[in-house]
Amino acid sequence: MDSRLSGVGVVDKAIALLAAVQGGARTLNELVEVTGLARPTAHRLAGALVAHGLVRRDDDLHYLPGLRLIALGHAASQSLPLARVAQRPLEDLRDATGESAQLYVREGDHRVCVAVAESPHGLRTIVSLGAVLDLSRGSAGAILRAEPVALARGYAQSVGEREPGVASVSAPVWHGERVVAAVSVSGPIDRTSRQPAQRYAGAVIAAARAVQAAAGLH
Repeated sequence: MDSRLSGVGVVDKAIALLAAVQGGARTLNELVEVTGLARPTAHRLAGALVAHGLVRRDDDLHYLPGLRLIALGHAASQSLPLARVAQRPLEDLRDATGESAQLYVREGDHRVCVAVAESPHGLRTIVSLGAVLDLSRGSAGAILRAEPVALARGYAQSVGEREPGVASVSAPVWHGERVVAAVSVSGPIDRTSRQPAQRYAGAVIAAARAVQAAAGLH
């Protein structure tokens, strides 16, 4: 289950189920395995989430994210001005590098993807909008943790740190002296190489500055 617990048991369990289906279609047995919930509890809560449109079931009786989440996700994204203005800079970054571009913000000990522009390549890094990732891994995590070395040089890079076979480069979006977001580009190591910053650091830094300018941050 998610390490971020509210202390309201039924809510925490329901969120654990939502997080499980975020990773792909799941059978009831898989929900039980992933969440650690008792089978009757998982079945009851999954049924309640289906009733509310937050989870759905396909013809093979797999549980998947519900269509109501589309509207909720869109509303959440629209409520974050930085995500709205970042879309064009991310698309420009993707076009310049050929790789997937993301904007992350910090939420406690995690980072959340609030905007994305996917690479056109069939083999590419896919980070879903709204994905919640560990802050301790990856180049964006280093930026959002405000690691002094990364901020001093203006970027961070990671190779196989968050996910095997994937490399990334990230740069900070500043508001005054505070890092408010991280712009990232990521892709397969076979294309990015094991020194992705040599190829992409300049473009990522430029994209982060473009986000700052679009958001009116100084």
